Amino acid sequence: MKRNRFIATVAAFTVAPFVFGIQNQKTGLSSGKGFKINAGEGRIHGHISLKGINSNIMDLKISGKDTNGDLAIFEQTSLSQGRGTPLHVHHFQDEVFYVVDGQYYFQVGDDKYHLNAGESIFLPRKVPHAWTQVSERGKMIVTFQPAGKMEEFFVTMSGLKDNPTPEVIAGVFAENEMQIVGPPLKIT
Repeated sequence: MKRNRFIATVAAFTVAPFVFGIQNQKTGLSSGKGFKINAGEGRIHGHISLKGINSNIMDLKISGKDTNGDLAIFEQTSLSQGRGTPLHVHHFQDEVFYVVDGQYYFQVGDDKYHLNAGESIFLPRKVPHAWTQVSERGKMIVTFQPAGKMEEFFVTMSGLKDNPTPEVIAGVFAENEMQIVGPPLKIT
């Protein structure tokens, strides 16, 4: 009788992850090893210089390829005082911004926030949001969870030959699982 109970217990622990969906079925490119990214460098793409929305530089620190798509982390060097993003929605990602240097103005839903160095803000998925750079220069750490197509979005915006029209920008947003829902945020 005890043997049957033992076999049933082992079988339950073997099957439970599949029944409850808690197994890790992701098979990405992750090597299972840690790595270092030097200051002032971007992983995989080097410096990603944006066009269109602003002329900021995005340095990929942790790729979605490193985390099986679970998250992506960028260091953003802000060079576009008075500019930022249009009001937009991420359908599948939450975002966290940590201000390293400078000042920014954010809108999340109907709420507006002024952020300074050392402050952070959470932007939940499916909630319209935008930000504008207030200071002459700035720097933020930007985390996307899950990674989604943000790496591809920034590489695409960097690779455009000319400053894109609003229609082209909206198309690039849509191709990367985002939607523009309003104009850029004005500083108040």
